[in-house]
Amino acid sequence: MHFFPSRNITIYMAKLFFMRSFAVLAMLVLILMTLDLLGESGKILSVPGNDQGDVLRYVSMRAPQIIARFLPFSVLLGTLIAFATLSQNSEVIAMKAAGLSAHQILAPMFVASLAVAGLSFTFNDLVVAPNTARLKVWQAEDYGPVPVDTGVKTNVWVREGQDLIQASTVTGAGAATRLGNVSLYLRANGSLRQVIKASDARYTGNAWVLVNSTSFDVATTEEKKFPTLTVGQNITPDRFNYIKVDGDSLGFFPLMGAIQDLKAAGRRTDNLEGILWHKLSGPLSTLLMPLLGAVAAFGLARSGALFLRAVIGMALGFAYFVADNFALAMGNLGAYPPWIAAWGPFLLFLLIGETVLVRTEE
Repeated sequence: MHFFPSRNITIYMAKLFFMRSFAVLAMLVLILMTLDLLGESGKILSVPGNDQGDVLRYVSMRAPQIIARFLPFSVLLGTLIAFATLSQNSEVIAMKAAGLSAHQILAPMFVASLAVAGLSFTFNDLVVAPNTARLKVWQAEDYGPVPVDTGVKTNVWVREGQDLIQASTVTGAGAATRLGNVSLYLRANGSLRQVIKASDARYTGNAWVLVNSTSFDVATTEEKKFPTLTVGQNITPDRFNYIKVDGDSLGFFPLMGAIQDLKAAGRRTDNLEGILWHKLSGPLSTLLMPLLGAVAAFGLARSGALFLRAVIGMALGFAYFVADNFALAMGNLGAYPPWIAAWGPFLLFLLIGETVLVRTEE
């Protein structure tokens, strides 16, 4: 038995799927972008020197985010509209009468949705992530001029066991890393026992040398001064060079590299790993939409309750989006392991859709 129907039916259904899905996406992006501009355009134009070109620049950075977020939902609505059209024209009945199974009828849409998933992943990596990074920087300046990045990191904190190290500035990289206005907070059993402050620190290859340092003993209130003081034998410079990684602003492979660097620096990466895996499971969620929509579509051929069945299909899709966002939030809080947070809802609704489809149609 062939998995696909005839060539003509395959092309016809794939074209129907693409046209409906991207038409819904265009409509949603147009409406949501307009609503977004109602709130943000005033903020942009209120900055001296900004004009219509800056509003268009905002649109160019914000629109990709809206497309990425609502593409799976557009595929769901496009699938429901396509199946409703097929059922109203009795085309589903004709295909089943010709001996096609439910999975054969759905096969063209599965392949089309896989192509959409590939496009979505590429679009997210090459367009959405860079624009998200630029937009966040611009918004941090309240849509004003963005200062040139000098490479100087400020207010960096590193934890080593119970002790905390704070550097007001970090310059350079690797062995050339320099720390400015350094403070060490040495603790024992959860209580502060000593504070060391220095004007700067340099890495010597296996430790840090503090220059012009002052040590304050909390228990005795005694203060001592040292021209140089060696500390932090186990602290490498790379731990000061990775302050905060924004998973949404990085593509899949750059984020994977950042996670490996953070792990090497001894930092927790559970929330970033959840975002990393979601960069795969998110685009692949388009594969679920024909399956969830089919549960409603095949019923249309029997009951004729078009609106009710469409609402059922939409409710299944919404339930997936709610479960997906909930699992991702739990992963960020550390309640779920990263791979469960990213893949749990996808696998759950894949099993639900397949179970219902097999028991009712096969």
